[in-house]
Amino acid sequence: MSIKSIAAKLFAKHITKKMANWSSKPVETQQRVFETLIASASETQFGKDHHFETISTPEAFRKNVPIRDYEALKPYIDQVVEGVPNILWPGKPLYFAKTSGTTSGAKYIPLTKASMPTHINAARNAILCYIAETGRSKFVDGKMIFLQGNPKLEEKNGIKLGRLSGIVAHFVPNYLQKNRLPSWETNCIDDWETKLNAVVNETISEDMTVFSGIPSWVQTYFEKLVEISGQPIGKLYKNLELFIYGGVNYEPYRSKFEQLIGRKIASIELYPASEGFFAFQDSQTEKGMLLQLNSGIFYEFIKVEEFYDENPQVYTIATVEVNVNYVMIISTNAGLWRYNLGDTVMFVNKNPYRLVVSGRIKHFTSAFGEHVIAKEVEESLQIASEQFPIEISEFTVAPQINPKEGLPYHEWFIEFNNKPKDLSQLAKAIDQALQQQNSYYKDLRSGQMLQCLKITSLPKHSFAKHMESIGKLGGQNKVPRLSNDRKIAESLEQFK
Repeated sequence: MSIKSIAAKLFAKHITKKMANWSSKPVETQQRVFETLIASASETQFGKDHHFETISTPEAFRKNVPIRDYEALKPYIDQVVEGVPNILWPGKPLYFAKTSGTTSGAKYIPLTKASMPTHINAARNAILCYIAETGRSKFVDGKMIFLQGNPKLEEKNGIKLGRLSGIVAHFVPNYLQKNRLPSWETNCIDDWETKLNAVVNETISEDMTVFSGIPSWVQTYFEKLVEISGQPIGKLYKNLELFIYGGVNYEPYRSKFEQLIGRKIASIELYPASEGFFAFQDSQTEKGMLLQLNSGIFYEFIKVEEFYDENPQVYTIATVEVNVNYVMIISTNAGLWRYNLGDTVMFVNKNPYRLVVSGRIKHFTSAFGEHVIAKEVEESLQIASEQFPIEISEFTVAPQINPKEGLPYHEWFIEFNNKPKDLSQLAKAIDQALQQQNSYYKDLRSGQMLQCLKITSLPKHSFAKHMESIGKLGGQNKVPRLSNDRKIAESLEQFK
């Protein structure tokens, strides 16, 4: 065992002990974060506009500060982007994480001196929890790959900006620099196909032990490696130990990954976003991800079915319940105040607080009042796949409101790695599973308001071609699982 491997075990023990301290006192931890946030920003423009000097409780906070999404907070963010200090947080941000927006075009999410370390530490701690729990640390001696965005940064009014994954690349600890792939030059390639080939060339002969990235794009990378090497990933990389992922559910990809690798490997799920690093999988035996309660983020939650009410009830960490679907509202040490991230989450444990990401409040199918969410379609597909020998590359669901004949239905666009002989039987299995997941959908089906869902099978690479057509082909972009309209469906129909 190397010195680095031994050191990793000792460090893991130290960090997990510190984590146990705050996770065992969740309410006190969140109260401390809340008080620090309010005190730190009381002299900012936002703090003055919302009378932070009078706020001492979360209840007063809710009365003074409305919930906002990016578009509503944009007048403040625009001032920050212009270089004006002390608007949302003291001073100026270190960076802007630039993301694609909706109605507002490009979005500029501030990253501050206070918030930046939480992004780095959470990713590190996820790996340390794995080491502490399993006792396995030899993999730290091998090479690790992180499929990410271009680390080259632009500058706007004296503040650097780029993709979050590209910004984070500047903070990789020194002890990992020699282990990290691909090279800086390769990471700077913008064209995804060119970058993919370069990554393959750099890694195919290395001792790779850890892979990290969005599952759909890592799968594409694995397929390229298998095509060139002529052998499964697990044979090519005999010491491969871990797959670290975030952004989408891994389960629809797991069977294909295991086929490409030739064996099972451990995985760690992360919940990062430009707005904050919220949770990570801290255990290989427990369901869900540990919510980061001490990372400069104060959390509030609203039940999904009540979110659009005039005065919905707001829950804190002290009052949430398990197995309830919540919209997550955040206030952060980057200056996002009662910010609607758009994500929906569900707690699976309260000792400690672990959750799963259930979807997006805007990414759902409810054209008929069913309000089907991502978690439900993913679990339905997983249940059905146990009955059929299928492997899915990618999928999305859209409503078909005006079919040429018959009742309306949900249309599932699926890119199969191995297409089943009878799509109608698979559709029935998924439909039945979805009825078990969602009582509203079940009522619509039994009430003859909807017919059984239909599957549209797409050729290989259809989703990649769709993403390329909208300028989002690359390892950090993903297709929404659900839509409430047919914009994505219409784009995919051309590939049928």
